[in-house]
Amino acid sequence: MSADTKEAILATARSQVQAHGYDGLNFRDLAARVGIRAASLYHHFPNKAALGAAVARRYNEDTEAALAALSKMHGDPKACLRAYPDIFRKALDQDNQICLASFMTAESDDLPEEVRVEVRVFVDRNVKWLAGHLSAAALLGVEAANLRAEAIYSAIAGAQLMARGNGGLRKYDEIVESFQQVGLLPK
Repeated sequence: MSADTKEAILATARSQVQAHGYDGLNFRDLAARVGIRAASLYHHFPNKAALGAAVARRYNEDTEAALAALSKMHGDPKACLRAYPDIFRKALDQDNQICLASFMTAESDDLPEEVRVEVRVFVDRNVKWLAGHLSAAALLGVEAANLRAEAIYSAIAGAQLMARGNGGLRKYDEIVESFQQVGLLPK
């Protein structure tokens, strides 16, 4: 099996999880979509838990890169905070999918520990990034910044859920704008 096949497996599995959750990750379906035999998946991932953890880990890496790019592109902490919801908006713009970690968090009780760990890393990374930018913008002290960062992350994840179920991107944009109007995010 080539590295290209492994990448195709990870990308297809990510799409499945973002659309149907960890529970919707099925080896036979996944193999069919990638164009390989189901048994071939086991050459890369010994079981569903290992695949789920690898998908979540890659999602974490991609998000870390997106956050770094956002910081570099905008520079100003307030501008970075205003642009943060765009990362999550992209998932909705891709076949009405939601954040992989949000979906998996909802399934947390049923996830293998190695997958739960990766989901926690994602949430912690986002909250830390948000808190750092809130502090750097001198909007809040460190303790208050952490609480606000958790609120922002939760609100953005919730906005995705609302938009996915009713209204799509238009609804998401309206909700995010309301976060700016009430002061959760800077204008």
